[in-house]
Amino acid sequence: MKAMVPLLHIALLVLFVIIIYAIIGLELFIGRMHKTCYYIGTDINVEDDPVPCAFAGHGRQCLVNGSECRGKWEGPNGGITNFDNFFFAMLTVFQCITMEGWTDVLYWMNDAIGFELPWVYFVSLVIFGSFFVLNLVLGVLSGEFSKEREKAKARGDFQKLREKQQMEEDLCGYMEWITQAEDMDEDEDGSRRLTLGDLADKKRGKFGWFSHSNETHASLPASETASENTENIDEEHNDCCTVCCTWIMKNPLCRTMRRWNRACRRNCRVAVKSVTFYWLVLLLVFLNTVTSASEHYNQPEWLTQVQDIANKVLLSLFTVEMLLKMYSLGLQVYFVAFFNRFDCFVVCGGIMETILVELEIMPPLGISVLRCVRLLRIFKVTRHWTALSNLVASLLNSMKSIASLLLLLFLFLIIFALLGMQLFGGKFNFDETQTKRSTFDTFPQALLTCFQILTGEDWNVVMYDGIMAYGGPYFPGMIVCIYFVILFICGNYILLNVFLAIAVDNLAGGDGDDKKKEDKKEEESEEIKVDMDEYEEEEEPEEGEEGEEGGNQLNINVADFAPPKEKVLPIPEGSAFFCLSKTNPFRVGCHTVIHHHIFTNLILVFIILSSISLAAEDPIRAHSFRNNVLGYADYAFTSIFTVEILLKMTVHGAFLHKGSFCRNWFNLLDLLVVSVSLVSFFLHSSAISVVKILRVLRVLRPLRAINRAKGLKHVVQCVFVAIRTIGNIMIVTTLLQFMFACIGVQLFKGKFYRCTDEAKHTPEQCKGTFVVYKDGDVTHPMVRERIWQNSDFNFDNVLMGMMALFTVSTFEGWPALLYKAIDANGENQGPIYNYRVEISIFFIVYIIIIAFFMMNIFVGFVIITFREQGEQEYKNCELDKNQRQCVEYALKAQPLKLYIPKNPVQYKFWSIVNSTAFEYIMFVLILLNTVTLAVQHYEQSKPFNYTMDILNMVFTGLFTIEMILKILALRPRHYFIDAWNSFDALIVVGSVVDIVVTEFSSSEDSSRVSITFFRLFRVMRLVKLLSKGEGIRTLLWTFVKSLQALPYVALLIAMIFFIYAVIGMQTFGKIAMRDHTQINRNNNFQTFPQAVLLLFRCATGEAWQEIMLASLPGKLCDPESDYEPGEEYSCGSNFAIVYFISFFMLCAFLVFSAHTTNTQ
Repeated sequence: MKAMVPLLHIALLVLFVIIIYAIIGLELFIGRMHKTCYYIGTDINVEDDPVPCAFAGHGRQCLVNGSECRGKWEGPNGGITNFDNFFFAMLTVFQCITMEGWTDVLYWMNDAIGFELPWVYFVSLVIFGSFFVLNLVLGVLSGEFSKEREKAKARGDFQKLREKQQMEEDLCGYMEWITQAEDMDEDEDGSRRLTLGDLADKKRGKFGWFSHSNETHASLPASETASENTENIDEEHNDCCTVCCTWIMKNPLCRTMRRWNRACRRNCRVAVKSVTFYWLVLLLVFLNTVTSASEHYNQPEWLTQVQDIANKVLLSLFTVEMLLKMYSLGLQVYFVAFFNRFDCFVVCGGIMETILVELEIMPPLGISVLRCVRLLRIFKVTRHWTALSNLVASLLNSMKSIASLLLLLFLFLIIFALLGMQLFGGKFNFDETQTKRSTFDTFPQALLTCFQILTGEDWNVVMYDGIMAYGGPYFPGMIVCIYFVILFICGNYILLNVFLAIAVDNLAGGDGDDKKKEDKKEEESEEIKVDMDEYEEEEEPEEGEEGEEGGNQLNINVADFAPPKEKVLPIPEGSAFFCLSKTNPFRVGCHTVIHHHIFTNLILVFIILSSISLAAEDPIRAHSFRNNVLGYADYAFTSIFTVEILLKMTVHGAFLHKGSFCRNWFNLLDLLVVSVSLVSFFLHSSAISVVKILRVLRVLRPLRAINRAKGLKHVVQCVFVAIRTIGNIMIVTTLLQFMFACIGVQLFKGKFYRCTDEAKHTPEQCKGTFVVYKDGDVTHPMVRERIWQNSDFNFDNVLMGMMALFTVSTFEGWPALLYKAIDANGENQGPIYNYRVEISIFFIVYIIIIAFFMMNIFVGFVIITFREQGEQEYKNCELDKNQRQCVEYALKAQPLKLYIPKNPVQYKFWSIVNSTAFEYIMFVLILLNTVTLAVQHYEQSKPFNYTMDILNMVFTGLFTIEMILKILALRPRHYFIDAWNSFDALIVVGSVVDIVVTEFSSSEDSSRVSITFFRLFRVMRLVKLLSKGEGIRTLLWTFVKSLQALPYVALLIAMIFFIYAVIGMQTFGKIAMRDHTQINRNNNFQTFPQAVLLLFRCATGEAWQEIMLASLPGKLCDPESDYEPGEEYSCGSNFAIVYFISFFMLCAFLVFSAHTTNTQ
């Protein structure tokens, strides 16, 4: 609850962004989504799924014969998604900020008005609305959790100190009471004896009162009753049974057996605790893993028998292992260890499963899932792997914190599921031609739907159904969107971000404990190694330099590519190429050339130009004029880079001696890139596949800039450190992914097949043709062929299962997979509606463990690593981060210069513009101007338009008067010093130009871009509101500081996008663009800008898996590409799987995690 105040400030900032973009959307896109293609003279849509079109210009044209682009269409999603008025625009903008369905809106706008403006609007909205502002939520939550952890620790320390003080106070009072009693006794007896008080006085200073108490009690004489009781007990036990047992135990044979038993247990204990036994068990676990992984759909009978025998043999061996441990350690010691209890549970479950299956009491499903749980035994490797052990400890600590959060999450889902049932139960059947799956008809289904909205996947589609259930985009219907917006905000933005905040906080806390231990060890080592002080003092300056250069330079303010000002490396000892000595004039001259700043800058320019040439290539027409020109440029660039490498090898030598060219990793990267280009020149059509691979590898050229941009190099080094750090979490996540994939194979192998005719349920029945009716209209029958097909994502083998589960972990397309699993009936049989709803537990548990927990731990590790690397620069500094920031602020702070005019007339103007009343008047004017802009709507009347134009002129005039008054009061020199005043002047000038252009424009299409551009100045007046609130100003300052900290991170992201875009153009650029597929006119790899936009879509997670499927082999090639006859369907590549998964991992998890670190 304590985080609610800063969260409200963030909510205001997000609301402000939404309002600004909603009004900009009103100005740019009002009424643009109501035109589509109709058959001339009819109201029949040309497409089954209509999309917007344009009368003329750069939008989509109606190319079907007898069709025209005409208005009066309700719009996409039943008229819900549009910019027709302020409230619709706000809902659309909020949907885009959630990064769900934003590309659909972008593509509809592209079709309606062309490609020039929409991408700027929507990409900037996602960047500023999602990646920046909403990451502030994570920063606030993480900060609050950190504060609460510190407070809890302080409370615990205070409680311990209070208890200690209370104990000391009680002890002192007790001892004083005893002393007073002894003094009184001494007065009565008249003689002094050794008292408890004397002992206490001796021991009190050393806190030895515990030993004193023990000694006192030990010296007391034993009571007679105690001895009598002991004798009675002995007499009771001296009965016949005791005598017999004693005689048997003293028998030599029994003694021998006991001695032999102890020896056997001792030997077994040594054996089961040995490293050999440990690795033998791990080998059995590995064989068990291979057995589980070998299971797949349509496997031969002999493999099934082998798996059955292997499972029984392995179960027997695991049983022997369990019995050996029980015998050697004893049951009490055995069950102390958690993994031993887990092993016992798995083995007993396996034995019970085998008995039930052999007796044919139950099928081999169900409990067989326990076989896969054995894979968790691999975690026993942590016994000898310290790093992994620490990770598991952190995971368990986080799990304890997250358990209560899961309970809160469950209660939250129950509340909204019950509310959803009240609002929407039985109301999602408004369209009889479609069966809705995400409904609120039953409590389990309502829970599933709320959980889907919580993950954010297709939450907008469920909202559209809810609005349509109440009559569509009108008064009753639009009210219910509040339910979905609140559910999404509270669930996705707050509760799911708490998962990441807890993970980051626990990891940071564990890091702090580790650092304290390391510091303690360092202090101990410093006490031991006193003699090394002088040497360390000599080394300190070098360490400082390395710290400055090796730290994370995310906060560097230098944004240019100027070469780092480092010492020029001397010519290494030894001869280059066995003939050029160190003093050779030619070698010395080459050394001077390659270290000259002009040479370095020229090479950097050539790298940039060669990268541009790669992006400019035409992927479809390989022998076009442009590609031929770029081919000659490629020869020139390769020649220049070859000369550069030869010069460097001449100076530094090749690779034999220390300091040579090939002993630097970045130099090896340069050599690889140039060698690839050279080899591709000498290979021709005889090795065309090799040439294609080598030409794709040319995209590594931009990486050569890393070695020449110091800040970028440091960011890349941080990324590599992060990759090394997350190795263990990758192992754990992959293992869990593998385990769930094995369970999925056992549950769903061969069960995702279905016939295109849903009435048929077997491959034998799914033959011939069938009739369907368009939109349920019996007057429009269509004949379709029956096809027995499998799901694109399935669990037919472990690898396919892992890929399907990976898409689920990214929250993309998982509801469709979930409902396929629910409908799964039998192997190689068609689906039955809602056959097993309980199977959804598998997906929910997987999402909670992997997506909610492990993926957040993954991101948390990256964030912590970047923070640590950022602190490396100050590792020798005694000040902490807050103290350094305070010192930096004090050094950079400048006194405010307040200009007060001496001229009495000018002073009157100055007093007016600085008065509180004037500020409030301008604030009210800005609000009124905002209301004026927000009341625009689609199909507004001409008088309303005229009124709006008049009001715009009035407001422009008033703001112009404000500017003139301030200029008169402050004079131009002092007026333009303030950034807000300069911004005001820019807005006024732009608004005046907007009025002039609007009044004198004739054709809407010819001046469309200029009008929409100048209209933006009307909206920018809202930004002035940011200067009015202190909390908003603080957040805005944080926002600007995060922007200043991002130049090299942004450069790294741009470099990754560039490399993947060029690879995508070379590999998937020839795939034909077809409507109703994911490779279409709005989403393709045929040009570099389109490829970058497609990758940006994938980075936001917007249906990236569908683009991957559309890029696999067997896709239709573009008609203009150079395919051979009969190879029309030869485009696409299996490389798409590696390409898209690696890009999503790199961008969504690694780079954007680094970005998140900066926005906190």
